[in-house]
Amino acid sequence: MDLHRNTVLNQMDYSEDPKEVKSSQLTEDRLDSGIDSLKEEEYQAVAAEIHRLQLDCEHKQPAAVTGEPLQEWQTQITEEGDTLLHLAIIHEAKDFTQKMINMTKNTDFLNAQNDLRQTPLHLAVITNQPDVCYGLIVSGCNITVVDNNGDTPLHIACRHGNLHCFSAITQNCRPEQLHTAMATWNYNGQNCLHLASIYGFLLLVEKMVDLGADINTREQHNGRGALHLAVDQQNLCLVKLLLKKGADPNLLTSGGYTPYHLTYGLDNCDIRKELHPLTHPDLRELPDSDSENSEEDSDEEFDEGVMYDDIKLNGH
Repeated sequence: MDLHRNTVLNQMDYSEDPKEVKSSQLTEDRLDSGIDSLKEEEYQAVAAEIHRLQLDCEHKQPAAVTGEPLQEWQTQITEEGDTLLHLAIIHEAKDFTQKMINMTKNTDFLNAQNDLRQTPLHLAVITNQPDVCYGLIVSGCNITVVDNNGDTPLHIACRHGNLHCFSAITQNCRPEQLHTAMATWNYNGQNCLHLASIYGFLLLVEKMVDLGADINTREQHNGRGALHLAVDQQNLCLVKLLLKKGADPNLLTSGGYTPYHLTYGLDNCDIRKELHPLTHPDLRELPDSDSENSEEDSDEEFDEGVMYDDIKLNGH
């Protein structure tokens, strides 16, 4: 089940006045495979099955507590690998969702992954249901599980600026899991702090640093830190925040560039002025490029060769 938002939903524009909150715009086409993925009779069948679970299992204890084997409804999955809990979250059937969570506390069922390796917590973040995030986390789900993009649920919250789900996760999970989730690189080589920096969510950046995220961790493609990314986005407010929080202005990328180097050719002179006095004098000039020099030399040699050949030809 290929789930994603058609448009990036930012709950808050953290680069502006934090009191100005953008209203969330919920769309019917939010999910590729959502309500429209099931025919009416199929949806009614799922609802009837969940209702039956309420009646059949009302007085039963979770399998993890009683040692009983998985119940039949826990083994039922769709062609896309979704369990009934996945479906209940997708369709925002909160009553049924909470009942299933209560019946499967501290079991692996809460971490079941569909064909896109999305857990129920991934889907709760995607569908912007912080109350479901809370229920899953306090019932024992694992926030460090990654989907087929290498994203934890926290990565998704940081990419979309979802402050409510971010708070539900970070305030209720175990500290060791939180540190693991914040430090995890996805398959694009970015951690949660990198994503929040790229999209300019200052409040999320600040909260993660306060929670112990390494502000100088470099992403894995070009070795850029959060401060480099802020310069890339020409986000002066984020540059100031990162410097205030202890970002290293002399941190080098894999190519040997400081954040100040990245200001060359950019329109925002204020960022350049902010970084100049903090950057070591030896790291202000752009590093020499041996490859560029060698290309110039080869071009000169080529030109001389052509002239020499041309003279010989005219001499005949």
